Amino acid sequence: MEIVTIDGLTKRYPGFTLDAASFSLSAGRIAGFIGRNGAGKTTTIKSMLNLVHPDNGRISYFGMPLIGNEAQIKKRIGYSTGTISWYPRKKIRTIRDVTKRFYDSWDDATYERYLRLFALDEDKTPLELSEGMKVKCNLLFALSHGAEALILDEPTSGLDPFSRDELLELFEQIRDSGVAIFFSTHIISDIEKCADDIIYISKGRIAAACPKEEFADRYQEPGETLENAFLRLERSAQDA
Repeated sequence: MEIVTIDGLTKRYPGFTLDAASFSLSAGRIAGFIGRNGAGKTTTIKSMLNLVHPDNGRISYFGMPLIGNEAQIKKRIGYSTGTISWYPRKKIRTIRDVTKRFYDSWDDATYERYLRLFALDEDKTPLELSEGMKVKCNLLFALSHGAEALILDEPTSGLDPFSRDELLELFEQIRDSGVAIFFSTHIISDIEKCADDIIYISKGRIAAACPKEEFADRYQEPGETLENAFLRLERSAQDA
């Protein structure tokens, strides 16, 4: 089932245009969003959250347009970056008490389960957490209100290899519960490890949006890794 549909998303800035981006996200699948710096990943994600206003195109969740249904939709999705910039000096338990007021679907039992799974201490503040634990803290709040889709912007950035592997294994568990996961990354090996689908953006345009196996068949040469294929495709795009 399609959870998110992006159709013809366009945003123009001086010197850059996100040009008619189109793709969809399905329940129970992980989509890796790849592209070099400046390709349009952040603009796409911010548009999906209505943090920037596109010039054209449609964004819908659960069959509802984002415009006109934003509050209802945002109760059903979660967003996380690799950092925490809100309430950095407040204890996690205090942040919980504030956050849960915004969600009718907040579930204390789910919160407690992920709190234990992530080994987070409620008496600590975000400033006291390691980079990996900050990511888990963000995910704790996103998952505790029953998010049906997670939009994650560079969630593994800055993590050590062991913490990255732990987080990717967690993504797979969450995916298996039926949640749609969309995450941007520069670490191609993370996509090779856990993504079901690849959305590849280059110079403001979606160059590919397909299952990982289809991407391999269409774009990877025999014996070539996904990272080497990405580098080759980017070199060709820059020469074009």
